[in-house]
Amino acid sequence: MTEYSKPWLSIDEQIDTLMARGVDIGNRADARDLLAQVGYYRLTGYLYPFRQSESSVEGGRERVRVLADYRMGTSIRYAAELIDFDRRLRMLVLEAVERIEISLRMQIGYTLGARSAFAHQDPTSYTRSFTEEHVDEVTGERTPSKFSSLLARIQLRQASSDEAFVAHFRERYDDRLPIWALTEILELGHLGQMFGGLQNDLGTRIANAYSVPSKKMFGSWVSSLNYVRNVAAHHARLFNRKLVVAPSRPNPELLPLLGHLRANSGSKATFGTYNALAIMAYLISVLDPACQWKLTMAGHMRDFPVGELTVADMGAPMGWEDQELWRR
Repeated sequence: MTEYSKPWLSIDEQIDTLMARGVDIGNRADARDLLAQVGYYRLTGYLYPFRQSESSVEGGRERVRVLADYRMGTSIRYAAELIDFDRRLRMLVLEAVERIEISLRMQIGYTLGARSAFAHQDPTSYTRSFTEEHVDEVTGERTPSKFSSLLARIQLRQASSDEAFVAHFRERYDDRLPIWALTEILELGHLGQMFGGLQNDLGTRIANAYSVPSKKMFGSWVSSLNYVRNVAAHHARLFNRKLVVAPSRPNPELLPLLGHLRANSGSKATFGTYNALAIMAYLISVLDPACQWKLTMAGHMRDFPVGELTVADMGAPMGWEDQELWRR
């Protein structure tokens, strides 16, 4: 293992390093202010797409090596514009996810609650693969089921809650919360795990409430939105991120408003941030057709900083702004 040996650099030394590697610093005082606000490591994350690279062939395969120097024309001012764009993007994403998450709390509580107040604790509400222990075929070692792991996570969440209504149930009802109350303290990750384990008829009923045809598709969307929400909530770079958990893209025949997501192939088209934004726009349109969020988001994407990068680097297909999805 290689020992880390790079030295600490003062802000002025950081500026000198960037200049030596080809970055146009512009006004040095402005560059110093930006580094003091966001830090060198964060700034260079936004500058990364502009680093030089070289290709080589190893073992019959072409490989690309990213170099330390930057391409001609790379400026710290453009990076600052990207940082501001991404900051606003994260705020809009969190606004959308809040609406969707609160709605999903209601739908899960409402649908399971129709079975019983404690249907979430009933194994028959879930698939066998969700409730069965996993047994390693080689070692015979048993690991807890996803169902028992979920209940354990929920119990920890409940025990740490300082909500007044949780204290009420804790004191009066032996700490048992009905599903329609419990969902109010669950995070999107809990909700997504619970939804993924539900019997298909229950999951499909919830998916249909969002005009989504199947439990499988909606489950993919919830998982992806939870990932994007976590990125945004932790203030990480989002606009050109390759989504580790990407939402499934529906066939145009199933959901015409989202059919354009399959217009292109390739990594950016499949794993780009745009797909998650389009899913949010669709779900919010179902939840509240009068909501202006998608118009605000479309306006923000049109304001993408002018430079070497474009909304295509977010995975947006050509002509995205003309799609019915983004219209009033």
